[in-house]
Amino acid sequence: NRNSSLSHLSRSRLPLPSTIGLTLFMATILSFASPSCFSLPSTKYPKPPLRIPLFTSLPLPSSSSSSSGLASLFPVRNETTLSSSSKPIKALTEEALDSSALASSSKLVLVVGGTGGVGQLVVASLLKRNIKSRLLLRDLEKATKLFGKQDADSLQVVKGDTRNAEDLDPSIFEGVTHVICCTGTTAFPSKRWSGENTPDKVDWQGVKNLISALPSSVKRVVLVSSVGVTKSNELPWSIMNLFGVLKYKKMGEDFLRDSGLPFTIIRPGRLTDGPYTSYDLNTLLKATAGERRAVVIGQGDKLVGEVSRLVVAEACIQALDIEFTQGKAYEINSVKGDGPGSDPQKWRELFKVAESK
Repeated sequence: NRNSSLSHLSRSRLPLPSTIGLTLFMATILSFASPSCFSLPSTKYPKPPLRIPLFTSLPLPSSSSSSSGLASLFPVRNETTLSSSSKPIKALTEEALDSSALASSSKLVLVVGGTGGVGQLVVASLLKRNIKSRLLLRDLEKATKLFGKQDADSLQVVKGDTRNAEDLDPSIFEGVTHVICCTGTTAFPSKRWSGENTPDKVDWQGVKNLISALPSSVKRVVLVSSVGVTKSNELPWSIMNLFGVLKYKKMGEDFLRDSGLPFTIIRPGRLTDGPYTSYDLNTLLKATAGERRAVVIGQGDKLVGEVSRLVVAEACIQALDIEFTQGKAYEINSVKGDGPGSDPQKWRELFKVAESK
């Protein structure tokens, strides 16, 4: 759950062989692969349960608790004590903030998968914008290593595992207004699959459990998925889907569509830049997309290309407040050139152009 939803693409550079070579390659793979790997997922999934709104406000601890670390700021079940030796980050006020990026204090964004390649950039950007966030993750100490000790009014950290429905206590979601889910694992078997961190557990069961646990009061759910999810039986996507990663991501998308919750789906291409999994918050805030800052957004699962993790993180945050992105899926790439940065109006125009194509 800890890494970005499409880090498998950045680890799986697959050159396109000649026609004869490709035929032999696919024949060999097909002789070992299960037929279910190539089949499109059924659209008949278990329907989400009836939603009952939870409390709309969250009692926060007093400022006197701020010296006890992230864990003490927000006591919940399964919580553990974080290391007190982690070095605090520099004050975020040292960074010049664009006034247009500041959000209403009434917003509380739940970030799931916030220590992964995309997720940590989402959290860093929310902190920079002064948007109150809550981070749901399995290992609380990872949050301290990445983001330092934050005041509860900026960042709350709770322990939970989306793969286990019983682990998602209703208290985790109290007061949450928006959700960004960027969980994921690798497309092919790797060490990251250990401990049931497989595509079916993360991209399907985990997403289904999360969506089922969310209150109906949530204003927007942004889910990071992948390009190619509607073409998992076509080349080259069928190769990427040998172990079902695209199939399970599509199942997660469809469950969200059927949930009745307001949603936006972001489908990135092959991820570049990072992941910055060993860096602190100061480093994350200074990260750039290099020359590939311009953004291309499409619909219909037609885009094929690369995209900076920084661009994906920004797209997730921007989509929270763009009303016409609700109920839709967008593919996203980044190319050479100047990009929209964090300008809300430029992002609105990019999403609008995608709908006109």
